[in-house]
Amino acid sequence: MTSLATSPPKRAFWLALLLNFLWINASEVFRYFAFVMPLMRSSLPQVQDVAPMNLPVFMIWGVWDTVLVFATTGLSWLLLERFGPTLRNAIYAGSAIWATVFIILWLGLWNMNLATTQVVLTALPLAWLEMLIAALIVRWAMVRGCLD
Repeated sequence: MTSLATSPPKRAFWLALLLNFLWINASEVFRYFAFVMPLMRSSLPQVQDVAPMNLPVFMIWGVWDTVLVFATTGLSWLLLERFGPTLRNAIYAGSAIWATVFIILWLGLWNMNLATTQVVLTALPLAWLEMLIAALIVRWAMVRGCLD
């Protein structure tokens, strides 16, 4: 547990938030266009306009990404501040956030027949990597902030 005297400054948190905003948005867009959208369209052709990309959908994804950035950065920060900014704890934090958000999302979609096993088995590892890197970004900013 860190004390107030050794806790990283607020600007380290804002740096982590900014970097995660860039990272998570890039990762989400890449994963969707490169894997999820084509897989959903090929595996669910009977669903009209499955995996669309238009302005309303783009706006909703913007809200999703914003919530995801704040949740991932904030929860990683809290966990690393409480348990220490070690590499192991960053991996735990990223994995816990991934399980909380993405496993619940994709398990629910799969359970309702709105995603195939192939889509789930492609999307989940990529989402885990995204959350792992996001937690490592928080750790890096936090450790860097303590050194300033």
